[in-house]
Parts: sequence; structure tokens; C-alpha cells
Amino acid sequence: MTLSEMIRSGSKIQELSEHLNALAPDQRRSQTLELDGHCQKILYEISGDGPPAGLEHFVPAGIPEGREVIHSGRNSQPAFRYFEKRWCRPTGHPEQLWGYNETSVRPFIGPGYFVAHPTADSGSDPRGAVVVDYFMEPEGPVPDHWPRIKPNSSGLQMFVYNKTRDYMRLVSKHVSIGVAYRMEKRLMGYFVLCREDKA
Repeated sequence: MTLSEMIRSGSKIQELSEHLNALAPDQRRSQTLELDGHCQKILYEISGDGPPAGLEHFVPAGIPEGREVIHSGRNSQPAFRYFEKRWCRPTGHPEQLWGYNETSVRPFIGPGYFVAHPTADSGSDPRGAVVVDYFMEPEGPVPDHWPRIKPNSSGLQMFVYNKTRDYMRLVSKHVSIGVAYRMEKRLMGYFVLCREDKA
């Protein structure tokens, strides 16, 4: 069965994690990005029974500081569903990751820079142990090929990213699922991410 079929059939998070971990990278990415909004909702709910996410899921240990790690994503919105979150581990900020959103509409709405960090009390927030925090911006240099840092409070991106936080839950070694809040109010929809590496 595919990931979507397993979710719809009532599989537990441990079974989904084992399935994803056993797939080849291209199959894992394809099955993850096939998930529609209904499956994403179920996946977010049952992922609360699994282990919490940590920063090392998004940028694994051993990746040098400042090196980009790409997670391919799909959200449950009606348009512009596919995107990438690009992350790096900054120098001098061990409890943070920095990143931005690469989308087909980035030239129009901006990059949506964020700082990811553990949620309150070292990840105890029930919504997710890691928060992608758009209230914060990188406080130092980012990879040279990344776009210029632009405040989320300016331009069209204020309607997408401003005053927003994404709460992340772990699904498998490479896959995570998130839900967005704006000013502590739940936004519509979810999104799923698949880290792109070779293992």
C-alpha cells in the first residue's frame, strides 16, 4: 500500500514511519507529496502518538553550519500547494535553525524567512516540539545563494507569513507534518515535508 492508502486504512504512526523509512528517496518524496488535505489532517493527529521532532530532523547532525538542507512540501490549500522549506544551521546559535520558503510565487510575495527553535520548555507544546517562527528573522549571514532577507511585516508576504508560527510533528526519519497558527489562532490546513537526502 502507499502512504495515503495506509493513512486511510487506519495505520498507526509507527507503521507509517516504518513504511516511509523503508522507501527509496524518490518513492518517499512522491508518496509524501501525494497526501491531500484529508490525509494530512489524519497524519497530524496520529503523529502526536509518536516521538517529538527535534532540530536535528530538519538539519541532521554532521551537516556543516551554513549548508542548505531542502525539505520538499505540500500544503492543503487550494492553490500553490507545492513548495520547499530550505534550512541551515547558523553559526553561534545552537538552539536555532534558519530558513526560508522557496515557492513559484516567491518573486511576488517574498521568501518568508523564519527561525526554527524548540517550543516552550524544550519542546513540550502539544502542538509540536519544534516551531517555525515567522515572528523572528535570521540575525546573521545566510547562505550566499539565498534571497535577501526581507521582514515578514513588509510587502505582500505580510498576508502569508507575518505573525505566523508553524508547529511541527515528526512522522519518520525524513518526513514531518506541520500546522500553522497566526497570533495563536489556528489557520486552515496543514502541510507535510520530506527531507531530501540519500538515506
